[in-house]
Amino acid sequence: MKRIAQAPNLAIAALWADTLREAGFSASVQRQFLSGIAGELPPDQCLPEIWLLHDQQEAGALALLQDLRNLPQRRWQCACGELVEGGFESCWNCGLAMPA
Repeated sequence: MKRIAQAPNLAIAALWADTLREAGFSASVQRQFLSGIAGELPPDQCLPEIWLLHDQQEAGALALLQDLRNLPQRRWQCACGELVEGGFESCWNCGLAMPA
């Protein structure tokens, strides 16, 4: 087994591990229940971790995780002139839906 990543929280760790498993990697989340003792242990030691069962899958899994960490954010210009960034599908200024 090999640790390939430490996630900032359990939700992201679960998403990463699920995506890795869907891609054919034997990934699991470890330390998922340690957040409750942060303070007793250093907080960085209580973060959830992603582990691979097979060490030879490391290169492919790390490449996929790199892609997941660097997903491009959408940016579009609304008809009202507002620049809308991120995952928003409607303008926060006027409420107009994102164009197709």
